[in-house]
Amino acid sequence: MQLIESLVKHLHEQYVDPEVAARIEAHIRPQMAEYAALESGEALSRRLTAELRSFDDALEVVYSAEAFPPQPEPKPPTPEQFKVMDLAIGLDNGGFHKVERLPGNVGYMEVKGFAPPEVAGETAAAAMAFLSGTEALIIDVRGNRGGAPTMVSMLVSYFVRFRTHLQDFRFRDRTDQFWTVSHVPGKRYLDKPVYVLTSRETFSAAEEFCYDLKTLKLATIVGEPTSGAKHPGRRFLLDDHYAVLIPGIRFVNPITGTNWEGTGVVPDIEAPAERALEAAYAAALRHVIARAEKESLDPWRRIQLEAEKALSELAQR
Repeated sequence: MQLIESLVKHLHEQYVDPEVAARIEAHIRPQMAEYAALESGEALSRRLTAELRSFDDALEVVYSAEAFPPQPEPKPPTPEQFKVMDLAIGLDNGGFHKVERLPGNVGYMEVKGFAPPEVAGETAAAAMAFLSGTEALIIDVRGNRGGAPTMVSMLVSYFVRFRTHLQDFRFRDRTDQFWTVSHVPGKRYLDKPVYVLTSRETFSAAEEFCYDLKTLKLATIVGEPTSGAKHPGRRFLLDDHYAVLIPGIRFVNPITGTNWEGTGVVPDIEAPAERALEAAYAAALRHVIARAEKESLDPWRRIQLEAEKALSELAQR
């Protein structure tokens, strides 16, 4: 079948792992007669997708009864497109939508997206400076759809003492390593509890942020499993009616040797997304109260009373 020949060719040329591409070819070639006997394009695309996903959940064959339009080669953004993107980032405040001190000296930061540090680094640093004096921190990425892994590296840097290896981004011909940065503006947020709120809408780089903090044991994840986004890829036309989605990159965590694809980042404390803030805030308040009970100075007594009142109000909701 010419379709299978085209599929094998694209896998060998584009798939992130050449060795796996060879195993896929060895797996599907003996079944070509079975593929040819299938009665519809939809049935063939489903069968091929199932075969491919036994190797990688990000692979997919798509069928269209109408011919696909020609697929242009990807081009870098134009200056005008860069201008529009910069404007969107600025109007979105770099993804930092809310930063506040909650009663009980608990910090709260809502991050809706991860803009690159070169355009939003000052905003990130200002947010972390504002929160540096809090006793516990809640980071809300329930509505975060991802963005720049370099911003993930910058934010995680506030929670580690030493330069730390976070992720490998593996391409066919190279591996890009992502590490925390050696210097951050302002104080690091160390030896204090951090809670990260998640939902099924938490996606892509936001999942990496959660996965990094969880694997390094730097935060407690609260909420729902994240989306489990597939590895980034491109669609390639196999013929007029079939196309294949092939990932060209794989994320590999240096601690686990794997990532969040398919499963998402599983929370440490499960809660519906709409109740995740309450669950994390209650846990943070209990920490503040326990800390205050060990201290003798009057300011801690005031914080303890503030935290106890806030926890009581939460219990009554």
